[in-house]
Amino acid sequence: MKKILIVFCCVLLLLILSSCAWVKVSPKGEGVRLVQSTRTVESCKKLGNVNAKVVGKVVFDRDAEKVAGELAALARNEAALIGGDTIISISEISDGRRTFAVYQCFQSNRNY
Repeated sequence: MKKILIVFCCVLLLLILSSCAWVKVSPKGEGVRLVQSTRTVESCKKLGNVNAKVVGKVVFDRDAEKVAGELAALARNEAALIGGDTIISISEISDGRRTFAVYQCFQSNRNY
């Protein structure tokens, strides 16, 4: 019985740790801002869309705010790679996925 309890605790610990993600914004992604209003991007050039995906559930649902933050961080990184400086979410979060529109709102002299 004691061995079963130890194995159960180890499995539970692994599940909890695997639900933690450490998504970091890249140095180029730091230059990308997340906006909430479409009015903000009215005069910007749309470059395309990016899809971000993280684990949204491991046995239990992850914190919605944490998932949203990680999705935004991934989208900022991807937007920077295509020359964007602004993103806005264009979908709700579903199964740990969200789509963002990427815009260039500021003239940039950055080399990508």
